Amino acid sequence: VFLPVVFLLYTFLPGKKLKNSLLLIASLLFYAYGEPVYIFLMIGSILLNYSLGILCGTKQSKVSVVLAVIVNLGILGVFKYVGFIVQSINQIFGSGFHVPQIRLPIGISFFTFQALSYVIDVYRGQVQPQKNFGKLMLYISFFPQLIAGPIVKYHDIEQQLDQRKQNPQEVALGIRRFATGLGKKVLIANTMATAADAIFSMQSGEINFMTAWLGAIAYLMQIYFDFSGYSDMAIGLGHMFGFCFKENFNYPYASVSIRDFWRRWHISLSTWFKEYLYIPLGGNRKGKARTCTNKIIVFFFTGLWHGANWTFVIWGLYHGFFLLLEEYLPKIKVPKIFKHIYAIVVVCIGFVIFRADHIGQAVMMIGKMFTAGNYNQQTMALFWSQMTPLFIVALIFAAICALPLRPWIQAFCCKHGKWVYGYQVLAFVGSILLLILSMLNLAGGTYNPFIYFRF
Repeated sequence: VFLPVVFLLYTFLPGKKLKNSLLLIASLLFYAYGEPVYIFLMIGSILLNYSLGILCGTKQSKVSVVLAVIVNLGILGVFKYVGFIVQSINQIFGSGFHVPQIRLPIGISFFTFQALSYVIDVYRGQVQPQKNFGKLMLYISFFPQLIAGPIVKYHDIEQQLDQRKQNPQEVALGIRRFATGLGKKVLIANTMATAADAIFSMQSGEINFMTAWLGAIAYLMQIYFDFSGYSDMAIGLGHMFGFCFKENFNYPYASVSIRDFWRRWHISLSTWFKEYLYIPLGGNRKGKARTCTNKIIVFFFTGLWHGANWTFVIWGLYHGFFLLLEEYLPKIKVPKIFKHIYAIVVVCIGFVIFRADHIGQAVMMIGKMFTAGNYNQQTMALFWSQMTPLFIVALIFAAICALPLRPWIQAFCCKHGKWVYGYQVLAFVGSILLLILSMLNLAGGTYNPFIYFRF
């Protein structure tokens, strides 16, 4: 009910001011539905950053931007990391400090980074301070990408708050993109999640080489189709309301290196860290040693951003290690297929660390992936119980859809002009069928929240 009502009202309301007001009210209601208390935290954060953005235009600009960094990261630290820090201190020093149980507000990592990027953009002189509080609130709270991204930087969307157009073509493309994202989540990610959750919940003696790899591959596909599916839905909704968000994924499983992977995976986060952390630290301008240090710092915080657990930190440092390895080891010419296999294997092992509940489980799973044996009746029963016809079909489609076939097909159709119309018709018909299948699946299945909701 929510989306059709908001969309129809938006379409028929005259003037940008009324449209913006509607989207703002809808976004606040959307967030309040899931976070009735923490909506005040989000509004308070926006009000604070609005004030600091105004101050950044005065002589106190440096003080204001430093204060913005401290306060925003402080809020994030209190709600996301206090329990983790206290628990780590207890484990390291054997102390008995009380571990506070603070519920994590949905989407806090995303809206905090967006608010911080606004103040920094103003401080750098890239944008003018937004004098209209409602417009800044709309930018930070816009419901399509509020919960799980992509992270939209203020300088990318500033003009669209005032100047954007809603036309039938963009609406149709938006609906198609939304349906594609919903299909990714409901038909592929949720199916992969069933196998991944079952395998990662097992004890060491119940898992063998085959089962460990099945669980790793299932999660590899789950996290990509889950997160890219949400990003597709957000981008599609943006098109429906006249906004144009940048892409967040570019077929990351077609990568031939870890460096290539991070150009394609969660692009909004990697570019955020590049613009607001890596370059301010000095980037690659101060020698190799400093460059290495800066990259390790960036990947440490990339891992930590994902959650208050050492598995996320190790996952970030793991990727940073391979990135440096690729940069400073002698370049060896090898066939592209072997580069691709290397990248996928490294990423797959990394996601085992990411998925694990604790470091011990990650070590156990990776050990099983590279240890033959333990093919008893119990371990093989677990393996075959996950290899259902539905899982196999979903895995085949996942492998196909993870490859950059759509750009190739589009390029082929453009080269042969007569194919373009046919491709567009098939794409729209396919998206409608995908939407129907997804709705039927949601009606008859169980609810699986998006992975990135908890970040």
